[in-house]
Amino acid sequence: MENPYVTLIVKNQVGYIEFFHPNRNSMPSEILNELQKTIVEAGNDDKIKVIVLKSGGNRTFCAGASFNELIAIEEAETGKQFFMGFAKVINAMRNCPKLIVGRVQGKAVGGGVGLAAATDYCLATKYASIKLSELSIGIGPFVIEPAVSRKIGATAMSQMTINAETFYAAEYAKEKGLFAEVFETTEELDEAVKSLAEKLASYNPEALKEMKTVFWKNTCHWEELLPERAEISGRLVLSKFTKKTLKRFR
Repeated sequence: MENPYVTLIVKNQVGYIEFFHPNRNSMPSEILNELQKTIVEAGNDDKIKVIVLKSGGNRTFCAGASFNELIAIEEAETGKQFFMGFAKVINAMRNCPKLIVGRVQGKAVGGGVGLAAATDYCLATKYASIKLSELSIGIGPFVIEPAVSRKIGATAMSQMTINAETFYAAEYAKEKGLFAEVFETTEELDEAVKSLAEKLASYNPEALKEMKTVFWKNTCHWEELLPERAEISGRLVLSKFTKKTLKRFR
């Protein structure tokens, strides 16, 4: 069986960070922790001028939180620590001094939408439909909400959250500003990602760093906000409703 991993490969001054999990690229704690560390590492590496965030496989970009791990949570602190994994990844992306280009080849659910929203520029294929399914399992997209609302606006965020069982097409995500461009094939997507990332890597790194700070202005409070949100999710994951619902997905 294929093993989960997070890798960093540097080509032409571009750091390609890839994560993978055999269960539709879902995110258990080990992957989240590894991803956060790798983003920090790439941010501090002088050989890297621009970062590309991608996932392995050619289908789902990211299915969000690992249900198997959610089912196993028995107390609020463990729950908070699990959701802190997403909080730390989003804050690492926000604080990273380098621009992060997202490559979304397929469906993104829950935390996967949060990852796409936390990139600085995101490219996708037409198969990259998005869904915020959290309310339907008894929790909510609390940790990722600031990142998603910042990208697509509070109205679209609330509509997607309420229509928790609906996949929204990649074109919708483009219309709302989550994706900058949508491509017909993964090959076209990869060509565009490589071209953009290498072009950005040829620009003045000081200008890119300063621009990144400007893009993320007024988000310093996320250092406190996202842990508060992780606590809410950690508490809700223990509710009878959520426990019962998750058992169906075991």
